[in-house]
Amino acid sequence: MAAAGARGGGGWAAAAVRAALLLGTALGSAWAAVYFQEQFLDGANWQKRWVNSEYKADLGKFKLTTGKFYGDPVRDKGLQTSENSKFYAISSRFKPFSNKGKTLVIQYTVKHEQKIDCGGGYVKIFSSDLDQKNLSGDSHYYIMFGPDICGSTKQVHVILNYKNKSHPIKKPIRCKVDGYTHLYTLIIRPDQTYEVKIDNEMVASGNLEDDFDFLPLRKTNDPSVRKPTEWDNRVQIDDPNDKDWDEPEHIMDTSAEKPGDWHDAVNGEWLYPVVKNPQYRGEWKPKQIDNPNSRGVWPHPQIDNPNYSPDLSVCSYENIGIIGLDIWQVRAGTIFDNFLITDDEVYAEDFGDETWGETKGPEKEMNIKQIEEEQERERATEEQYFEQQFEKKLGRKKKSGKGGALRSPVEKEEL
Repeated sequence: MAAAGARGGGGWAAAAVRAALLLGTALGSAWAAVYFQEQFLDGANWQKRWVNSEYKADLGKFKLTTGKFYGDPVRDKGLQTSENSKFYAISSRFKPFSNKGKTLVIQYTVKHEQKIDCGGGYVKIFSSDLDQKNLSGDSHYYIMFGPDICGSTKQVHVILNYKNKSHPIKKPIRCKVDGYTHLYTLIIRPDQTYEVKIDNEMVASGNLEDDFDFLPLRKTNDPSVRKPTEWDNRVQIDDPNDKDWDEPEHIMDTSAEKPGDWHDAVNGEWLYPVVKNPQYRGEWKPKQIDNPNSRGVWPHPQIDNPNYSPDLSVCSYENIGIIGLDIWQVRAGTIFDNFLITDDEVYAEDFGDETWGETKGPEKEMNIKQIEEEQERERATEEQYFEQQFEKKLGRKKKSGKGGALRSPVEKEEL
C-alpha cells in the first residue's frame, strides 16, 4: 500500500494497533494512497501535529478525551471542544497532493456527546498555503463537509469551491442528532459524480454539475419564441356568478341625537357619528373556480445555452495540504476522531468499519448502562428522602401521644 502522509500514531502499542488496522484495510485495497490519517493513538503527541489558530485571543480549547462513554478507552480518544459559546480553529498539515484525475475521499467521526443544540461539527480542507496560525472563518478553503446543527437546522454541509467561489449542495442532507459517534464520508470522483455517506450508508449521491451551481445550465429558453397570446395557463379564475356583498366597513349611527349644548356657530355643523357596520364581511374577493380553458404551464422551447461549456476539472484541486476545524459551538462537548483522506473508497469503508464500526456497539452499551445506573441512584435517593420524612413524621406522632402511646397507627403510605 502506498501511504503518503499517513499520521497519528506513536509508541509501540499505538503503532501496533494502527498497523493492524492498516493491514486489515490494505488486504482489500493494496494501492490506496493515504494522504492523511489521524486517530490520536499516541496521547499528547497530537499537539505536535495540530496547530491552534491565534487569530483571536479567546478561541476555545480542544482536549484529548474519550468523553463520558466510549467503546474503547484508547481508540475512542479524540479532540473535544471544552468551552461553551466559543469559536474554535485548529488544523493539521500533511504532504500536499492533487486530486486531479483521482477519487478524493474525506472521512472522520463526530460525537455530539452533549447532544448539541447549536454548533458546527464539520471539517474544512485547505491549500498548503494556508497560514495555520491565522486560520479563521475568512480563510479560503477548498471543501467544507460535515454536520451543522442549530435549532431546527440539522444538516450536512457539502460546500465545494470552484473558481474562488463557494457552492453549497442543492440537496438537503439531514445529519445525526443523537449523542453517539457517527461516521461521515464524502467521495468526489473524477467522473464528476459524488457520494455522501453516514455510518458507511449512502445518504446522497449524484452528478456534481447537476447538484451544484458551478456552471450555467446546459439548456436555456429560446429567446426567439414567445408564449402564444391565446395560451391560458391560469389554473383557477374568478367565479363570474359570485356577487359582491357591497357592504361598507363603517356607517352613520342615525340613532344618535344632537347634544343639547351643541351650537353650530361655535362647534360647527353636527354630524351623525360613524360606527362599525355589523353587516360588513371584510374586503370582498370573488370565489375561485377551476379554469375550464386552462392549458397548463406553457413549455418554453429550449436551446443549447451559448454560455455553457463543460469543465471536466470541476472540484480538481491542486496543493491540498491542510485539514482544519473552524467552528462555533454554543454548548461544547463534540469529539472529532478517525480522520482520513485517501483516494480509495474501499480503504475508507474498511477503515470506518475497523474503527467506528468496532466501537459503536460497546459505546452505546456503556451509555445505556450509565443511564440505568443514574436512574437507580435517583431512585435510591428518592427512597432515602421519603424514608427520612417517614421517620420525622413518626417521631412527631410519638411526641404528641400520651405516655408515649401513639394516637393512631402510622403507615408509610400516609406519606
